[in-house]
Amino acid sequence: MAAYTVRPGDLRGDLVAPLAVPPRLADVVERIQRAPWPQWLQPGARIRREVAELCRLQSARGLTVLAWLAEGDAPADIDWLLDTHRLTGRRQERMYGEAERLADPVRDLVVANWTWALSTGHGGRVTAPFFASRAYPDDGYAAAHATVTLLQLWDRAPEVRQALALAWAATRTPADWCKAAELGAGHGDEVPIFTYPRGPLPPKSAVRPWIGRLLRCA
Repeated sequence: MAAYTVRPGDLRGDLVAPLAVPPRLADVVERIQRAPWPQWLQPGARIRREVAELCRLQSARGLTVLAWLAEGDAPADIDWLLDTHRLTGRRQERMYGEAERLADPVRDLVVANWTWALSTGHGGRVTAPFFASRAYPDDGYAAAHATVTLLQLWDRAPEVRQALALAWAATRTPADWCKAAELGAGHGDEVPIFTYPRGPLPPKSAVRPWIGRLLRCA
């Protein structure tokens, strides 16, 4: 049974309003944000590859948790989800499989945020502090350095922007889901999940294969 409702919206698409989120799921949403984002920019291509891989992990984790939020429940064992090692093998296929189960209205929330981040001139300034503040919530020094590093990567390495944007959209959307559910409980009425205005999709030939698979856009 879906743990959300859908009703026609404006130009931004259908409005998705979550039902109550179990505390355990809300905790998982917070825990997946604590990713080891770099705190300094090293020369060379290695850091770009490492960040791209971390983005792939965060994108898959975010979409997996979003699928659980949409169903209102999560498996008892989630240790495989919280592991921050490189995404490969059975763990990768398990996350990809969860993401593929997302209904279109829920997936469209992520696509809207992803395409907005890519099409606006503020993508780096929005994504970097989001990543850093949630990865290092108790360490302002680390969060500040991670913010600067990710801003520099966004500006200097256009080839990782799609990955950064999707990691942000896939992890921000579950956070906004929980926020909307909390507001709905406080007001006694359904509150739609916030999304940024949808931008144009990148050409299919320019979309990384793993992004195309997760978003079904290639």
